[in-house]
Amino acid sequence: MDLFGTAGIRGAVTETVTPALALAVGQAAAVDDREFVVARDGRETGSALAAAIEAGLESGGATVRRAGPLPTPALAFASRGRRGIMVTASHNPPTDNGLKLFVDGREYDSVAEGRIEDRVDEGTAPAPWNEWGTSTTVDVLDAYREAVIEYASGFGAPLDGVRVAVDCGNGMASVATPQVLRALGADVVALNANVDGHFPGRESKPTPESLTDLREFVSAGEFELGIGHDGDADRIVVVAADGSVVHEDTVLAILAEQYVRQSERSDPVVVTTPNASARIDERVQAAGGRVERVHLGGLHEGIAAVQANADEETDVVFAAEPWKHVHPDLGGWIDGVASAAVFARLVAAEGLDALRAPVTERPYRKESLACPDESKAAVMETLETRLPEAFSDAAVSTDYGVRLAWDDASWLLVRPSGTEPYVRMYAESDEVDALVAEARSVIERTIDEVAG
Repeated sequence: MDLFGTAGIRGAVTETVTPALALAVGQAAAVDDREFVVARDGRETGSALAAAIEAGLESGGATVRRAGPLPTPALAFASRGRRGIMVTASHNPPTDNGLKLFVDGREYDSVAEGRIEDRVDEGTAPAPWNEWGTSTTVDVLDAYREAVIEYASGFGAPLDGVRVAVDCGNGMASVATPQVLRALGADVVALNANVDGHFPGRESKPTPESLTDLREFVSAGEFELGIGHDGDADRIVVVAADGSVVHEDTVLAILAEQYVRQSERSDPVVVTTPNASARIDERVQAAGGRVERVHLGGLHEGIAAVQANADEETDVVFAAEPWKHVHPDLGGWIDGVASAAVFARLVAAEGLDALRAPVTERPYRKESLACPDESKAAVMETLETRLPEAFSDAAVSTDYGVRLAWDDASWLLVRPSGTEPYVRMYAESDEVDALVAEARSVIERTIDEVAG
């Protein structure tokens, strides 16, 4: 059984993430510990799924702390010193829901997820009747917001007088980001800031297209920046004063550079993923740090790997993949609310244009090429040889797909999709059209030969 994707369990509530599955996952998780905090986002199906999770945990012998509707980072914050389960499908449509498991503020790694999958597949018997757990209600939100406010205050400058527009997308950011930014002194205008599991204001995934209203609103007003979130507030999209979307890798590069510059260690490390731009490496290296890459969805594993081999001068100061950021000194979880607060204070100190100026933004492309699921492994094995042969002047890494890099900071990544019948291609280069065309030719020929 393959339950977990790159970000927990996720799917349609009538087919995949059903109450029966939630009950089974709760019983399976209860084997690991005796105390869990459970929360959900604002989806219509969240209440029923949270009840099923709680029933599974309690019948498995665990005590449940019911936290109610929360942003995912707030649930992660509450899971410090214990375990937690968040009922959320993040940016998926309202017909979907999902389950994400945490331990001590960090998402379950692949080993822990594998244990849950095995138990669900085999079935987990309830605990004896006199060992079932109980539940109580806990208040998490105020403490979480206060922690983010205190943390963000160590960056940039006060937000007094800074105007920020926040599109909460009818998601859980509605109860966190506007409140945090206002507490930091910002003049905040919030859009779609009522929690509604139908997502009536826009689709939950924040993209340049779905954020059209925010972009027009920001460009028509006197705002220093705009911020867009997804349904559970772990993602962040930044909009400039002219209404344009700041590329997600530029946001990542700006934050990474700031974290490295503020570090007191001689070996500050930024963990990111293979599909992240070389502009991040450039800014991190300019600030005196280094970059380590890990597979998509594995930021917490990458942080742990660096820390396992670290000396006293090595420290993971930031970890991120596009749109999703981990702030290690705050906690080991992805946190869009904290990103909004930190980034806004950096803008207050220097201005967005000044922050972007040192970042080299080369043309970027992403394409998906159809490939049957059963052929993806053989296709990727063949591409490990063919792509280096076709681009013999590139440095090659095959840790997470096939990644080619050149001295001029151009790069190409080819990897199989973990959820759909595609091979993904990412490229960044001043000559991106030519690079993509040549790579596409190699990939399509390989797919035709292997799958044909």
